[in-house]
Amino acid sequence: MTDALNLQRLKLSVAGHVARVTLDRPDVRNAFDDASIVELTAVFRALDDDPDVRAIVLAANGPAFCAGADLNYMKRMAWYSEAENRADALGLATMFNTIYASSKPVIARVQGDAYAGGMGLVAVCDIAVAADSAHFCLSEARLGLMPATIAPYVIRAMGARGAHRYFITAERFDAAEAQRLGFVHQVTTPDQLGASVDAVAKAAASNSPNAVRECKRLVADFAGRDIDEALIAETADRIARIRASDEGREGVRSFLEKRKPSWLD
Repeated sequence: MTDALNLQRLKLSVAGHVARVTLDRPDVRNAFDDASIVELTAVFRALDDDPDVRAIVLAANGPAFCAGADLNYMKRMAWYSEAENRADALGLATMFNTIYASSKPVIARVQGDAYAGGMGLVAVCDIAVAADSAHFCLSEARLGLMPATIAPYVIRAMGARGAHRYFITAERFDAAEAQRLGFVHQVTTPDQLGASVDAVAKAAASNSPNAVRECKRLVADFAGRDIDEALIAETADRIARIRASDEGREGVRSFLEKRKPSWLD
């Protein structure tokens, strides 16, 4: 399915149930344009439908992870009408949501700077691992703009308090601050980044595909909700349903029988 995508802005490989999507425009610091948006949306939709893929790594070539919007793309947008801008922004918003809503766990491998929309790409991933040399910046306010399409995901990733500061000041901050805010989960040296990401991807791909999918839904559906009788009942319904599922039964049986579950065969 992914062979027919004819990718120009990205590289794609799949090995050991892990797909690697790599931003491949190092000459422009992997900034995205309208073609990049189309390709990223198409790739993540295709990978979501591929039963052989259990985890996805989002990576980048070159010194920067993603500098946000490409300058030529921004020049074209400067002449768009409000209606044209809305249509373009909706395509961008759809791309971010397609990655965020993937049923497969998505791991960001942040080897370099992530600015503006690049921070959006990190935020829509489930797990983010960054090199200690990477820097981050929500630079939109410097240009008289705002990070609207990425805001729902960045706010979830770093919290409202952190977003208040960095949306407004457009300050550049380092990987240690990103980790302190919860925006990235792990910071490592550049030479250990690949091994760290591979370990996370392998761990995610080793678990029950159905359980991983349902765990993602659990976080998305329950975060921020009040713990009331309705929520308590829903938690009971969900655990009952997954216990009775094929993979749920197989996982428990394999544990009790001290053998590997079928999805690791």
